Amino acid sequence: MRGPLLRFVCVVTVLSGAASGASAADPKAARPNVLLLFADDQRADTIAAWGNPHIKTPNLDKLVASGFSFRNNYCFGSNSGAVCVPSRAMLMSGRTWLDVKPNFDSTPVLPEVLRAAGYATFATGKWHNGEPACVRAFPDARSVFFGGMDDHTKLALADVTGGKVANRRAAKKFSSEEFADAAIDFLSGHKEAGKPFFCYVAFTAPHDPRNPPEKYREMYYKARPPLPANFRPLPAFDNGFTKDVRDENLAVYPRTKEAVGDQLCEYYGLITHLDEQVGRVLGALEASGHAKNTVVVYTADHGLALGSHGLLGKQSLYEHSMRCPLVVAGPGVPAGRSTDAFTYLFDLFPTVCDVAGAKPPAGLAGESLRPLWAGDKPRLRDSVFLPFSGLMRSVRDERWKLIVYPPIDHRELFDLKDDPDETRNLVADPKHAAEVERLTALMKGWQKKVGDAQPLTVEKPRPKDVSFDGFERKPDKWQPPWIVEKYFKKP
Repeated sequence: MRGPLLRFVCVVTVLSGAASGASAADPKAARPNVLLLFADDQRADTIAAWGNPHIKTPNLDKLVASGFSFRNNYCFGSNSGAVCVPSRAMLMSGRTWLDVKPNFDSTPVLPEVLRAAGYATFATGKWHNGEPACVRAFPDARSVFFGGMDDHTKLALADVTGGKVANRRAAKKFSSEEFADAAIDFLSGHKEAGKPFFCYVAFTAPHDPRNPPEKYREMYYKARPPLPANFRPLPAFDNGFTKDVRDENLAVYPRTKEAVGDQLCEYYGLITHLDEQVGRVLGALEASGHAKNTVVVYTADHGLALGSHGLLGKQSLYEHSMRCPLVVAGPGVPAGRSTDAFTYLFDLFPTVCDVAGAKPPAGLAGESLRPLWAGDKPRLRDSVFLPFSGLMRSVRDERWKLIVYPPIDHRELFDLKDDPDETRNLVADPKHAAEVERLTALMKGWQKKVGDAQPLTVEKPRPKDVSFDGFERKPDKWQPPWIVEKYFKKP
């Protein structure tokens, strides 16, 4: 499944519907611009204004104060350990990763729909879904990174112009600064009267390598944030990604409080540096004169473990890995308010179409979020389903959460009201048997709804115990020398 998610192929007939939908709107109405800021691997609990007093995010805090927060926003699982790929495909297609057909011929992407509706589109930053799709969606793009990750100081960048990828080069600045610079240039130079814009800024931070500029990590080394409440030295079982995925090898086994604490400082440093670049972009938006008619969206592709449950990466269905921040601000959006209603990243496709007056294509998985901030609906759905390759499935409602691991015949039940950090597995407690049965039925209902054929049991489960005896950690090629020395060579 991974290959098809990397590319999108245009279908003109689908997009013509979007164009006609736009023309049906009031031509005198000033359609808003849309600025979509997209972080990489950012946990939902890493914004100070959302309740984390240990991190410095003054610009995101201002955005939260001026906008509407969605506190239960999720990435709809993944088809592989490279969660960034399907997450971005779902954002841009408005569909689940289960709904991506092998040839992908019938799926338009969000910028295409907006272009057909009369929008100018621009992109900068990480594009992890193939060069042809980027060219198709964004005739104008600057400082694009066509990859998954790299040293933040050595990204390979390119531009899109005239329908071609051009000007391939090495970055001269830190990744977040490069992308902010490109966005600022676009915002400052957009002068097309009557032509609103869609500006997509996809940062590579705070994805590893966790190498923020030195002063940003030093500030957290000096005032160390606490470890996650669900920190543990080793994972309790092997979910299928415990040793076989790059992310999990970035710190020693068993995890030490010192190593995880340092990586948390470096992670927070990346976010604070990213926050400064977000502030620069929003400042340029204000200076451009477009701010009053621009809807700003800030979100991320998924979260990260960073020591939670003995894990480091995002290859799990715990809240820390699948929940991601989402804030919307701008004309018509109430300031300083929030909702705990369940939302998905793919809800942003119909949401942006809604505010832009563009007709969304048929078959989208999500719904517009506008009714939530407008107060027309209290919620869009009563539960959340998260499928992750063939290894795990999860469903949650307002209180209870069930995770099923078919290949190892393992289940977890959490009471999120009393145990939001998912530390006490209640699945074996007889008094909760009815909840397990109810949630299993709910999960099967979701599977039928979204076309998920994964069995919840297997005939011959493999052992779930995990052992690191004789396991040798090796750094990947993207880690800078000081990280290799600190986390791979020191005893």
